[in-house]
Amino acid sequence: MLNREQINWQKVDNLLPVIIQNETTCEVLMLGYMNQEALEKTLTEKRVTFFSRTKNRLWTKGETSGHFLNVVDMSLDCDNDTLLILVNPIGETCHTGAESCFYQFDNATQPDWIFFSKLERLIAERKGSDPTSSYTAQLYAKGTKRIAQKVGEEGVETALAATVKDRNETICEAADLAYHLTVLLQDADLSWADVIGKLKERHSK
Repeated sequence: MLNREQINWQKVDNLLPVIIQNETTCEVLMLGYMNQEALEKTLTEKRVTFFSRTKNRLWTKGETSGHFLNVVDMSLDCDNDTLLILVNPIGETCHTGAESCFYQFDNATQPDWIFFSKLERLIAERKGSDPTSSYTAQLYAKGTKRIAQKVGEEGVETALAATVKDRNETICEAADLAYHLTVLLQDADLSWADVIGKLKERHSK
């Protein structure tokens, strides 16, 4: 957690730039500013509070909308004059209704992990949907056994494509495998965050 004694308040004229990043998706959500009082309130309540330069007062993100930014961790940059806060956001961050204030990227240039995280969320939302509405909903309706079977099939097909060194087919089959494995994880009430958590645990050893 943050060592507040390291902050160079004089350098930033007592207004610390703060970057907010989604802890799960890695998406940058917004930029704000904190004075020392706002930082202390954030540390105490574990919800991000800024100093509003337009309102000239403390402003807790979500105080009117309910879309709070729950603090996971914080880190100063190398010059101790900018703060990065990892958060679990409640609802959308931007007043426009977008998840991020930086929403004007084309889908093609959207960072890979952000795209994948949103795809995982979409797949999760299809659970319990009308089976005629999508292929994903059909898979859920057919049950765990069929979903697991598809993961096995796609795994074999990915391995075969790699064996014959068919680059394009390997990419296509790996994409199918990643999709079906995501469905299987969601069916088991798990997520890629659980898998990554296990990888982190193993790596730390």
